[in-house]
Amino acid sequence: MAKNKIFKTLDEQIEILKSKGLVIEDEQKAMAILFRENYFFINGYRHLFMRSMKDNGFIEGTTFEELYAMFTFDRRMRNIMFQYILVIENNLKSIISYQLSRKYGFKEKDYLNPKNFCQDHMKARQVHDVINKMKRQIRVNGAQHTATMHYISNYGYIPMWILVKVLSFGIISELYNILKTEDQLDIAEIYNVDPETLSIYLNLLSNFRNLCAHEEILYDHRTQRSIPDSKYHYLLSIDMTDDEYNYGKNDLYAIIIIMKQMLSEPEFVQLINEIGYEIDVLDGKVDVVPLNLILNKIGFPDNWREIKTL
Repeated sequence: MAKNKIFKTLDEQIEILKSKGLVIEDEQKAMAILFRENYFFINGYRHLFMRSMKDNGFIEGTTFEELYAMFTFDRRMRNIMFQYILVIENNLKSIISYQLSRKYGFKEKDYLNPKNFCQDHMKARQVHDVINKMKRQIRVNGAQHTATMHYISNYGYIPMWILVKVLSFGIISELYNILKTEDQLDIAEIYNVDPETLSIYLNLLSNFRNLCAHEEILYDHRTQRSIPDSKYHYLLSIDMTDDEYNYGKNDLYAIIIIMKQMLSEPEFVQLINEIGYEIDVLDGKVDVVPLNLILNKIGFPDNWREIKTL
């Protein structure tokens, strides 16, 4: 039976880190950081600096500054990724609302008609659930959200291009999955991918979006689903094991590959430049772990920047 975790003072937290071999030169500064940022969260980055899987001591010479640098790097990466996932989310909402409004009408009684969605009886319950979620958002936000309030007060309905503003990425992803095949195809073609691939992309983007929004550890996150092999895996000559690519499948680099296809070229170039800057900053602060090992832990191949020019 596991021992209960008990409260530890800042002094005790410092002693635990030192007992595992972490070099702490300015204990007052380290305590101030632990107090502000949470020992548990910062300690979540220790695995990168462990001597081995079995030995939970730090690699000799690892400093508190290096551990904290990894923590701040991950935070900045979350902020960058979140910012660009929101761009994709907004684009997708705009495209879906335009396509459906043009085809099925712009009042909710028209665009939420079950006949507008996949008629496969295997998906009947899913269609019903998603439509109900959308109707619930109309009820919840109708009197709270400025835009929805305006349309209900002045016109008595909420057009889809307004409704999508209050739908979560998760619901938008579910909505795409219940569209008729021809509607999925129309939307997927805009991104030059097939409908099934876009469905997987949205699943991963939604997963990473939630992780970023809730300040969870990002750098070594892996999703259950993997994206299909793409031309970018091939063009980057990403290493393989048993005919499977080692990077860019269910990790942060998979999101980069998705963004390559879903952002505009200037947006993608800016994304890569921002990430490159943070990686360069991290490289200047961490000495005990080689940069390529950190990159591989994130899911980035050594030549990760080359995707910018492909």
